[in-house]
Amino acid sequence: MRMVFGLVLVFGFALAGAAVYLTQNYFKQTQAALNHEREMRAKIGPMVEVYVVNKPKKYGDTLTKDDVQLIYWPQNALPETIFKDPEALKDGEAVLFPEDNLEPRFVLRQMEKFEPILAEKVTEPGETAGLTGQLGKGQGAFAIKVDVASGVSGFVQPGDFVDVYWTGEAGDNNASMTRLIETSLKVIAVDQKADDGSGGATVARTVTVAAVREQVARLAQAAATGKLALSLVSGADNGDAMVEVDSNSLLGITEAPAEVVAVVEPEKVCYIKTRKGGELVDTDIPTACTN
Repeated sequence: MRMVFGLVLVFGFALAGAAVYLTQNYFKQTQAALNHEREMRAKIGPMVEVYVVNKPKKYGDTLTKDDVQLIYWPQNALPETIFKDPEALKDGEAVLFPEDNLEPRFVLRQMEKFEPILAEKVTEPGETAGLTGQLGKGQGAFAIKVDVASGVSGFVQPGDFVDVYWTGEAGDNNASMTRLIETSLKVIAVDQKADDGSGGATVARTVTVAAVREQVARLAQAAATGKLALSLVSGADNGDAMVEVDSNSLLGITEAPAEVVAVVEPEKVCYIKTRKGGELVDTDIPTACTN
């Protein structure tokens, strides 16, 4: 009996030791997981709820409350124009669905599921998804006729930025030249499409850009007096450098300065005058000129 009691006691101590060991390991693993989570939170920083679409949305689609949901996004990686949870908004920040304006918003750019909603991807409440919704204050839309060469082989899409070059004849000798006349104009439509969801290259016939009135006037004059060509650029980088190339500068030809021909006036010869019958007449006798 004593032997059985001793065996039971030893077995009990073994179970207790095993339980203590397993408990310590569990606490160590839990503490390690907590420390790892704290390190990750420290790296990520505070999280803010932002709006994303919960289904794919195409250009022109209406955006309703049923099409969006809130997800957490790192606060230190928030785009400036993102729409946040109304409770986390600060003064001056835009509201996706304002209570004082029940008009719908429309999608300006194709968005995939769980893609964040930015202000440039949707219209203002009640604003249509046409070209006017993509024009800034004081801007107008100007259509430029293009072909495969002048339209960057069809790779220009709405939302891209282009430089505009003019080629024509200028100067007194009507020499052919090419000049950069506008830089970093935003493309808002290609042919009749104002969205950038196609993803492929299409040979366009017209490219519509957003420009202020003075730029529109220059583009119209340039189109009437020569040929326009587009150059795709990386972004809205408005450079002030003058770019101008003519045939001579292209080929490295330097025109010789015009030869100056001196005009030699004939030597003036004077003659002695004599009076005959009340009139002064020249004789054949030369004399020095006095004036």
